[in-house]
Amino acid sequence: MAQCEHTAVTTFREYIRIKTVQPDPDYETCSKFLKRQGEELGAKVHVMECVPGKPIIIMTVEGRDPTLPSILLNSHTDVVPVFPKHWKYDPFSGHKDEDGEIYGRGTQDMKSVGIQYLEALKQLRCEGNTFLRTIHVSFVPDEEIGGADGMMSFVETDYFREMNVGFALDEGYASTSEDFLVFYDLNVRCSGQPGHGSQFLSNTAGEKLHKVINSFFSFRDQEERRLRENPDLQLGDVTTVNLTMLEGGVQFNVVPAQLSVGFDIRIPPALDPADFENMVQGWCREAGEDVVYEICLKSVNRELSSVVDGQSPWWDAFSQACKIEKITVQKQIFPAGTDSSFIRKHGIPCLGFSPMNNTERLLHDHNERLNEKVFLRGIQIYASIISALANCTP
Repeated sequence: MAQCEHTAVTTFREYIRIKTVQPDPDYETCSKFLKRQGEELGAKVHVMECVPGKPIIIMTVEGRDPTLPSILLNSHTDVVPVFPKHWKYDPFSGHKDEDGEIYGRGTQDMKSVGIQYLEALKQLRCEGNTFLRTIHVSFVPDEEIGGADGMMSFVETDYFREMNVGFALDEGYASTSEDFLVFYDLNVRCSGQPGHGSQFLSNTAGEKLHKVINSFFSFRDQEERRLRENPDLQLGDVTTVNLTMLEGGVQFNVVPAQLSVGFDIRIPPALDPADFENMVQGWCREAGEDVVYEICLKSVNRELSSVVDGQSPWWDAFSQACKIEKITVQKQIFPAGTDSSFIRKHGIPCLGFSPMNNTERLLHDHNERLNEKVFLRGIQIYASIISALANCTP
């Protein structure tokens, strides 16, 4: 006889089936789903839009002393695009195989975490638990495209200020982490001599583009080598560079007047952003005339959240809960940009944590998936962490 599926898994799979995929996420269906989840939790549900069509859903469970700084549990509702032909199953089917692997875009990044928050709170309230501090659960849009219309705008509102957030949790890589501090989307535009494709033209955009790409990839190789050769370094300690976009050209036999290349760049705290930009300017000069760079997206936040025992009551509460659950956490700088950077800019400590141990890292990759046992275990872990944080004494 087939075993009955846990209701939390059913809810998770329903969430996966909602196509909140960029660039045209179905936020309307998502909002209706989340409002229903908030009502089932018995939370106060508030929906607001800093930008039309970009809903932010906030669920609030009031604490015994609402004057104390509150706890924020944040997740984002959007997911990155997919290439269905490379997937074993429909990426929006929430398919679960015979081993309990749940396939779908967002299973790791980060719809699992959003549902785990809610299911942990449901469990705690069902057991009769109350909380000293108020808990807010936020579901924000557009994190995958920089968060400008989501968390970046939300933290500037009166509503957010009135939430009186003292500490926040956001996404991670199955471990506590200090969120990555600076990230760039950078575009380099090369202009040059156009003409017919049958000639050896000089000063072309293609030649300049070649030099630019070589400079970026030489630096990338250097950073990758540093990481590989130094066992004390983690991914968040080096600068990652990836070519993500190429634009230009009109047809095969025409040398274009302009070509552009886009890079995704993640910079660690040890490298000053100004020094990195000076380096990029030098690469552009070396490539030739009319080579310019443009920063399409930049987030700079040099605030760190304390993860040293005895220095922060929040970290101490979090760490103690992990010990109770008998899990080992590794403290790392998170090598990606998340919404927590906007929260930290307001002086609010924030940790990135996703309880996904023993799981292949597949966020943004084909066949993204999460095993239901890992998912369900994560609910219990969050229940302990949320209880510890929400009952943290002043």
